[in-house]
Amino acid sequence: MTAVIPARARGFTLVELMVVIAIIGLLSGAVVLTMADPRGRLSGDIDRFAGRVRAARDSAIIAGKPVALWVSPTAYGFERRSQGQWSAVTEGPLSAQDWSGDTRAQVGSTGQVRVVFDTVGRADQTLKIALARDEQAVTLRMDLDGKVTSGE
Repeated sequence: MTAVIPARARGFTLVELMVVIAIIGLLSGAVVLTMADPRGRLSGDIDRFAGRVRAARDSAIIAGKPVALWVSPTAYGFERRSQGQWSAVTEGPLSAQDWSGDTRAQVGSTGQVRVVFDTVGRADQTLKIALARDEQAVTLRMDLDGKVTSGE
């Protein structure tokens, strides 16, 4: 003898399926809206740059040897003065870094700007560059003490 299964117990109704699909749609929309931009934000670039500049300044003071910062349209990095020569820092937080995503720095007609921190942590010049990506542009300034600030 076979058991008779009522028609209602055999599957989902169309309304139940539509409710589940609507819930999945709302949840996936919320996830997409909260996801970070994989390219990062300009403020993230500025924060990372400011932290590394402060580390370079501190390194010049602690080691008692000058540290140079260079900035190009696509990247920035640091060099240390040792035995009368400048050598690029290739490891750690002072290694060369690319600006994230499509970010570009406008550094003037020379294509690269260079600032040197002496053994007391003072820069040889102030720095002013513009960072731009897509429709955003931010002016980044560094004073003689290595403090980095930004403004629209």
